Amino acid sequence: MIVRSRDGKRKRFFGVDFIVLSHGPESMVTKMLYKLEDNIPFHSHPHEQSGYVLSGKYRIRFSEYDQEIGPGDSYSIPANVEHSIEIIDAGEIVDFFAPPREDYLEAERQ
Repeated sequence: MIVRSRDGKRKRFFGVDFIVLSHGPESMVTKMLYKLEDNIPFHSHPHEQSGYVLSGKYRIRFSEYDQEIGPGDSYSIPANVEHSIEIIDAGEIVDFFAPPREDYLEAERQ
């Protein structure tokens, strides 16, 4: 699958805007468009999640980690592990999920 930048599907899930960049049967790539007012409380899901920070500043909490991250930083959160993200400065993160998040695919379009 190839998705041109203009063809990414803009979505919103619990108030957070994001773009589904691509997805296949085993994985998904999204670009999260975090605003200061976004709130991502502790939650878990059956998907492994890895992310790469393009811009902004965040506090990420999971397992023994409680750290601020910024551009160029990355993370991997195992499936079913409680985690949260606090937005310190608005920005964008590219997230990879395996398997794909069906709830994101079904989320409302923006």
